[in-house]
Amino acid sequence: MHPFQLSSIDHVAIRVADIKASVEWYESVLGLKKVAPKEWQPYPIFMMQAKFGVALFPARIRDPQLDTHSKNVKIDHFAFNVTKEAFQKAQVHFQKIGIPFEFQDHHYFHSIYLNDPDGHTVELTTLVKGENIFD
Repeated sequence: MHPFQLSSIDHVAIRVADIKASVEWYESVLGLKKVAPKEWQPYPIFMMQAKFGVALFPARIRDPQLDTHSKNVKIDHFAFNVTKEAFQKAQVHFQKIGIPFEFQDHHYFHSIYLNDPDGHTVELTTLVKGENIFD
């Protein structure tokens, strides 16, 4: 048996050319609710329904180093929700097998980030505060 279990996909993070237009689209087309905790200002802006959502980040459109076609409008990372226990076990497991990861404290959540073989960023996240701002 694997040392930890994933609970669910938590969110998909995307870079967008126009934050306002994207918020309006996700609200009107998919019925998602805007959630933008002050602790995270100005970004990300979460568009949520139930316990799943899309995290909106601005694309770096004016960055001259970026490909002129994509301009960094892309999926940024994907996240799996895990229990606090699984979060701890995952870190031990990754250290044991030599997989580098980065820890981040997001006030309500703790996250660890690692890269798959193609460089896609994978996040494991767990609720650490008593309240869930997405409920």
